[in-house]
Amino acid sequence: MWQLPESELGVLGEVAGKDVLELGCGAAQWSILLAREGARVVGLDYSERQLEHARSAVTAAGVEVELVHASAESAPFPDESFDIVFADHGANRFVDPSAWVPEAARMLRGAGLLAFSESTPWETICWDDELDTVSRELRLDYFGLHRLEDEDGLVQFYLPYGEWIRLFRDNGLVVEALREIQPPEDAESTYRNADETEWARHWPMEQIWSVRKE
Repeated sequence: MWQLPESELGVLGEVAGKDVLELGCGAAQWSILLAREGARVVGLDYSERQLEHARSAVTAAGVEVELVHASAESAPFPDESFDIVFADHGANRFVDPSAWVPEAARMLRGAGLLAFSESTPWETICWDDELDTVSRELRLDYFGLHRLEDEDGLVQFYLPYGEWIRLFRDNGLVVEALREIQPPEDAESTYRNADETEWARHWPMEQIWSVRKE
């Protein structure tokens, strides 16, 4: 959310020569960057309109990215097809984790990496729907956090930390790191205003899970 570089966060590591799948690639910004770093990248998205943007962007970038129209809960790839499966606020937010995490684990090779960024439970339970921004008050129950639907019908999924860990373990995945992002003082964002960024300096708003297949 605050443009912190991968060289600083160190989430994906060396990608050159690796088979990488992006779940919910959107316009393929990340897929393009990883292709430039030497990865063999597949971008998957359920939105055909987003894939149209992705095709144009990939062509303009002059790189090779395979783009696939499919859901993260039922991907058309054989078992153990990828070294890395990742999502940046992508399909991981809009597909039930009980469906997409087993599918990601199935597609990963041994010792393969699953990494994804998302909003934290802190942001979710402190969100003020009336003001459409985060507050300093708890507004939702933490226990039982799962499927949330807003007044416009948008459905997103969130889990408490313990539920994430149990889900990973049930699918042969071991937690390698959980990065809770604290934006630095000079951080800039096109997603969050100054007040929200200040909030995120006190409580984690964005998190990045890194888990590895046993």
